[in-house]
Amino acid sequence: MKWFLIFLALLVPVYLSAQEGDSLDWDIDTIFDEPVTASPPEGTVADTPGITGTAPGTTGTTTGTKATTATTTTTVKSQLKRRGYIFGVTYGFITGLSPGWYEVPWDSDWHKEDYYLDRAIKLQGSFSVDAQFTETFRAISTISYEVPGFNFTLKDFFFDYNFSDTVFFRGGKYNLSWGISPNYHLTDILARVPKTGFSGDSYIFRADMPIGIGGIQVLALTRADLMHGVKPEIEDFGFGGKYNLALRWADLDTGIYYKNNMPLRGFLSIKTTIDKTELYNEYMGVVDFEKSNKFSGALNFGFARDFFSDKLSLAGEIFYNAEDDVYWYKSETSFKKSEISPFIEGLNIALNLTYRPWEKGNPRLFIQALFAPEQNTAQLIPGFRLTPVPNLELYFAVPMALGSKDGYYYSNTVNKDNKGKPLPFGVTLMFTLKGTIQSGHYN
Repeated sequence: MKWFLIFLALLVPVYLSAQEGDSLDWDIDTIFDEPVTASPPEGTVADTPGITGTAPGTTGTTTGTKATTATTTTTVKSQLKRRGYIFGVTYGFITGLSPGWYEVPWDSDWHKEDYYLDRAIKLQGSFSVDAQFTETFRAISTISYEVPGFNFTLKDFFFDYNFSDTVFFRGGKYNLSWGISPNYHLTDILARVPKTGFSGDSYIFRADMPIGIGGIQVLALTRADLMHGVKPEIEDFGFGGKYNLALRWADLDTGIYYKNNMPLRGFLSIKTTIDKTELYNEYMGVVDFEKSNKFSGALNFGFARDFFSDKLSLAGEIFYNAEDDVYWYKSETSFKKSEISPFIEGLNIALNLTYRPWEKGNPRLFIQALFAPEQNTAQLIPGFRLTPVPNLELYFAVPMALGSKDGYYYSNTVNKDNKGKPLPFGVTLMFTLKGTIQSGHYN
């Protein structure tokens, strides 16, 4: 209980919805928009065939000059019928310090030699081509590179095909997510990965069919290593589908997904607005055919609201997990490598705040708080983000773990030392210089 009181006392009007959600500015109005595939540092590849836009989940600071000879259009249909290309280049320079301690400094056994300092310098870039060959056929490819190492990586590589404006097909290498929660991705079934299963790139073949005020999506997904010649068997694929219904009073999503050696999972997500407060509720049902048809599940309830002319934003969530030994795949970001993370069993609480004191420099004071009372473990990340001049961003945060040393957040911290040992208390200071330039031509 004492750690819970400390946890609440440390919640000041600042916010972070990153780390878990991979976004420093979470806009709940976009949570039912399908996430856009972004290439590091941040790309601008849209998920709607023929449309280019900024990816939800990016910080909005990847700005730059945009040179294009493409004719501006006002309707989706006219963009789908264009033929031409867009060539894009992104760049990024990242440097910073990440000092921390092996143990929190107020422990009695803390010693000066436990202090740890890590320095980083990284250069990132990517080249992308978005080509509309015909009114019905489009393809996108993105290649990224990074220094140190100067490694080239194939990021997005997929094609779209439009069958008579009735069925929209997409196939290739890209990411796709389901669900709403920015804190606990319980209904993102596509990111559920068995502890010993595939955890690499996603290869997805899907079809979207608009129906009235909603639509159906069906897909097949594999994480077999196709880049190195692996030929997947049918059991390497997972199959699923979801239905979306956009009512005037609420948005509803329901879906199901199954893969060999994984439980059958189904979900229901509901989002609505009541008196300027965004509310969402999600349910997950699981049947494990390998464990005597055992049934389990999870559910959450979350909210978000802006105050004081949108200067202060508050978002919170309660999540109860009754599944056993479940994991999800978290893709790589500018802050950390890809990883497989567990869902903590039982009750979980998240609270996020952000404060925007003024517009110049786009300052953001933030805090993210995650708490699992049954394990007496919590994670607290206060800090700020500032863009003093275009394209240049300053990020500062102090991630820390509170509660039991045997708890998950104390054993799995954001910062680690050069031997991979968790640092329950640390400091992250980063400078990033990013930008994008595009040039295109359409008939």
